[in-house]
Amino acid sequence: MASTASTREPTPAAPELSSSSGRSATEARSLKVHSEAERRRRERINGHLATLRRMMPDANQMDKATLLSSVVSQVRHLKRKAAETATQPLTPIPPEANEITVRCYTAGSDDRTTGIRVTVSCDDRPGLFTGLAGAFRGLGLRTLRAELASLGGRAHHVFVLCNEDGDVGAGPKALERTVWQALAQVAFPETAFGGTSWSKRQRILDAGCSLMYSV
Repeated sequence: MASTASTREPTPAAPELSSSSGRSATEARSLKVHSEAERRRRERINGHLATLRRMMPDANQMDKATLLSSVVSQVRHLKRKAAETATQPLTPIPPEANEITVRCYTAGSDDRTTGIRVTVSCDDRPGLFTGLAGAFRGLGLRTLRAELASLGGRAHHVFVLCNEDGDVGAGPKALERTVWQALAQVAFPETAFGGTSWSKRQRILDAGCSLMYSV
């Protein structure tokens, strides 16, 4: 009597392979996304470093650590300067005494450009600034900076000027005197042109008006 052996079909492993393949594809996509994000992050960092190199002097040969250290030092320096500026008054209070000071200095490497710092303290009135600016133009001087303060009928002006032609006066002291005389005509017109208040204005000038000669 022949016996019939029963056979069992093996359980297919296809579902496990499919699941493993799906996980591998997901991990590959995640890795690709992460790599792309990392690449963009490095590009942003390198871009910011390049900007810092352009802003900092002599930074082309610095490595990243040295560059960042220089930037930190510069930021600290700027913070200190900002703190010092914040503690200073925004505008000076005009002094009571009438005064004009003129100081010349060499402002260019060719010795032909003369810098001039001028301060004028006097009674405030309409057209004062325009008159002072006109005096500078008449002398061929260019205004680089101007600071103005007015309080209680008094005015204080600070000018930084430039004489690029070198043709005003015969030297620094002559230039200082020429500028002083031109400004005195504007700041103290009663004294410059005479009038009933000559004596009073002259006493004020004798007491408080000075010209500083310094090269």
